[in-house]
Amino acid sequence: MSDRSTRRPRDAAATKALLLRAATEEFAEYGLAGARIDRIADRAGVNKRLIYVYFGDKDALFDAVVDDQAQAVVKAVPLEDGDLTQFAASRFDYVLANPEARRIAIWRAFERVEPTDAELASYRERLDVVAAAQRDGRLRADIPAPDLFAIVLRMTESWLSAPPGLRAAVEDEASSSQRLSEHRAALLAAVRSVVEPHR
Repeated sequence: MSDRSTRRPRDAAATKALLLRAATEEFAEYGLAGARIDRIADRAGVNKRLIYVYFGDKDALFDAVVDDQAQAVVKAVPLEDGDLTQFAASRFDYVLANPEARRIAIWRAFERVEPTDAELASYRERLDVVAAAQRDGRLRADIPAPDLFAIVLRMTESWLSAPPGLRAAVEDEASSSQRLSEHRAALLAAVRSVVEPHR
């Protein structure tokens, strides 16, 4: 048991939060298959039996982490009035500042086919917002809402998940602040060109 066990909170909510944070770190690093309950408990500084008490098994804990990450993204990256350009800017900034969120999403797509209820509800809400903006003429309507949203979603990670060879081929360091700033500007210009209604 780690030294963190001496700082273990006594209330259930704080213990669950510690376990969720530890599980997020573990799953981001190792994925669902590679994660270990013992390591999660050690990271949190609690007895591993509490994982089963609060979350059930490892699969259920992974789902809880996925839902927690999804809720954090929805809260940090709103889709107000269907403004996909602002959404793209916010999502790029969020993913850049929270690399664990991207790693969890990658592991989740690789190891889990079915969405959680929270994921499904979140995407349905966002698609409704995009469709409403299309009906109002604020977004182009010749591309179905699911496709338009999916295209923008992928665009927000286009540089962050670019092939290593492409990232190495640029003159500046791939992750330098200048390169990231240049890409962010290019991203927003590209999103505008894709989503704005044709006049």
